[in-house]
Parts: sequence; C-alpha cells; structure tokens
Amino acid sequence: MNDSRRRLIGNFFNLSLLQAANYILPLITIPYLVRVLGPEKFGLVSFAQAFIQYFVIITDYGFHLTATRKISLYRNQTDKINEIFSSVFAAKIFLCFLSLLLLLVVVFSIEKFRVNWLLYFVTFGIVAGNMLFPVWLFQGMEQMKYITYINVSSKAIFTFFIFIIVKTEDHYLRVAFLNSAGYLFSGIISLYVVSTAFGIRPHIPKWMSVKEEMKDGFYVFLSFIGERLYTTSNTFILGLLASNTAVGYYSAGERLVKAVQGLFQPVSQVIYPHISYTASQSLERTLKFIRKIIYSMGGAFALASVLLFVFSKDIVLFLYGTGFENTESVMRIMSFLPFVGVMGNIFGTQIMLNFNMQSAFARIIICGSLIHIPVSLFLTNNYGMTGMATSVMITETILAISMFVMTIVKGINVFKIRAKSGVFNV
Repeated sequence: MNDSRRRLIGNFFNLSLLQAANYILPLITIPYLVRVLGPEKFGLVSFAQAFIQYFVIITDYGFHLTATRKISLYRNQTDKINEIFSSVFAAKIFLCFLSLLLLLVVVFSIEKFRVNWLLYFVTFGIVAGNMLFPVWLFQGMEQMKYITYINVSSKAIFTFFIFIIVKTEDHYLRVAFLNSAGYLFSGIISLYVVSTAFGIRPHIPKWMSVKEEMKDGFYVFLSFIGERLYTTSNTFILGLLASNTAVGYYSAGERLVKAVQGLFQPVSQVIYPHISYTASQSLERTLKFIRKIIYSMGGAFALASVLLFVFSKDIVLFLYGTGFENTESVMRIMSFLPFVGVMGNIFGTQIMLNFNMQSAFARIIICGSLIHIPVSLFLTNNYGMTGMATSVMITETILAISMFVMTIVKGINVFKIRAKSGVFNV
C-alpha cells in the first residue's frame, strides 16, 4: 500500500470516528434537551444558533476550501505554509471582529433580537471558536487525526456537562454557553497543536498576502452565502414567520435528517484535498476515483434515505416520545435529503471546485438561493414547517441536477472517464 492510499485510509478512519461522535452525541443530547427545555425554548436556542451561523459564514469566508487546496499543494514547503497560515488567520480575525460589530447593530436595532440579547452574544462564542480552529490547515496537510482528537474530546466533555447543569427550561442559556465553550476550547487547543506538531510560527503578514487569500476565496464565499440561504436560513425564516414551538418541531426533524447526511462529511473532508492533489498528477486516475465514490456513496445514501422515509414515525417516537407528529411529517418530507445532498457535494464541491469551476459553482448556488427564498416564504407562510421542508427538498434537487449538468457542459464526464484539457490548473 503506497503512502497516499495509507494516508487517505487513515484520514477517513479518523474523520469517521469524529463523525460517529457527531452522530451519537446529538442523538443523546437532542432528545434530552427537547424534553427538558420543551419545544419553545429548544426552538429559541435553535433559532439563535441558526442566526449565528451567518457570522460563521463570514469568518469562514471560503478559506475552508481555498486554503485547504493551497496547503495540500504546498504541504512540503514550510515557509509557504507559514505565509498561507498567517495571511488566512489574519483575515479571519478581521472578519470575526466585523461579525461582532454586525451582531451589535442587529441585536440592539431589532426588538425580536433585543429581547434575548444575552442569548445571541453567548452563542457568538461559536463564531470565535470556529475562527480559532484551522481545520483547513489539518485538511490540507491531510492530518485529520488532530481534528478528531480535539473535537471528540471537547464534545464529550461538554456533552457530559449538559446533563449535569441543564435541568429545567430556564437553563436554555446554559445550553448556549456550553456549546460556545466547546468551540472555544477546541480552537485554543488546536492552535497549540499547530505550533507543536507542524512548527507553524505565525507572523504579521503583508497586506497583499491577506488580500490575495481573500480574493481566492471570494467565489467560494459567495457560493456558501447562497448555500446558507437554503440551509441555515430555513430555521431562521421559520422563526420569523412562526412560533418558537414550530421551530422546535422543525429543528428536531431536520437535525435527525442532517445527522444522517452528515455521515458523508468525513468522506468529503478526506477526498477533497486528495482529489486536488491527485488531479495535478493524473486526471484519469482522479476521475476513476470519483466514479467509485459516486457508486459507493450514492448507493449507501439512497438506502439510508429509503430507511428514513419508511421508519420516520418509529424513529421520532423512539427519540422524542409522543406529541411530535409534526416532527415526523418534516422528517418524512426531507428523508431523501441525504442522497440528494451527497450527490450535490460530489458534483459541486469535489468536482467543480477542484476543476476550476468556482465561478459556475457560485452562480448555481446563488441562483438556487434566489429560487429558494421566495418559494420557502410562500410555502412556509401557507403550510408552516411542512412547507419549509418541501422547499428545502425542491432546492436541493435543483442544485444537484444543475451541478451534474454543469460538469458535463464543462467537459468532465466521470462515467466515461473523460475531461477536456486544461480543466485543472494549480
């Protein structure tokens, strides 16, 4: 077994452990929190988390993909790695500070937010912790074991505290605090690991270097703004049009479906830098690798979606108990989201972003968002949470099909192992 394959398998194993923790721990905590906080307070906390995710987008910008790709290409050049790390980190600090200013303006300008201002500022710790954690560096270096060790230990610790200190519905602020503390703890530990394991020595970068990193991430940033408009915004929009209780029912169902879809996350994180690196060596080998991923992951998640549809009632009853029929209907409507989402990731993130289609990728995402917002507003206003679930499925399906068609139009056919010359450039 060559070093590349050994590293790929090792990274997949480590990220699978992380995703298992991400899957198991919410299955333990969410039913507990739903019962302790009740649908209303659980919905309020979910709404705050959805709102704060907009600021996570700003600080992520597009570095989680563009910086990952650069690190993977220059992984053996220490000086270049230091330059990239310093520039990206400086940009993220600036964007985090900008996000905090925007939060201040929004919270104290709008009554709906001002009423629960402390909840939003406590939840903002997620943004700061996310800013500190250089996942993009670990991914680019293909050293995912550090991501696993840090995140699993942190999540386990703070999950334990949820059962210790969250006892009544009035403790919803404690939930927000523990979530933020977990992210901050992980971020601080990760910086220590970066320094000791990789010998990274951050310095004050030149403005031109920071500007170059932000320019490189611009199209990815636009595309992920668009993506969040049909993902995170779903809970946010529902919270604006409906009660916190409705948000609680919807979030409980959506999180179960997203937990299944999230099982693909370790695969996505592992193969993205691998595809970037191998595409510069052999296009034919890379396209064969992608085709294997499509067949294996497509089949697995199609089966998972069918099982979600068939057993949605039993799953909801087992995890949440009686009285959550609305959650069951949401889950049934969204049951095929794992399959559709995985196909969209493969043709979009894995192929389009690795084969110089950033602009087309961003346009598809933005157009999808422009379709999703009015459709979701109309369906939610008329059908509530089931209308929102329906609009999500419509949008995700359109996006996945559009990305597949665009790869064909741009000359990449993974089924026939064919690509136009010049589709991959460093």
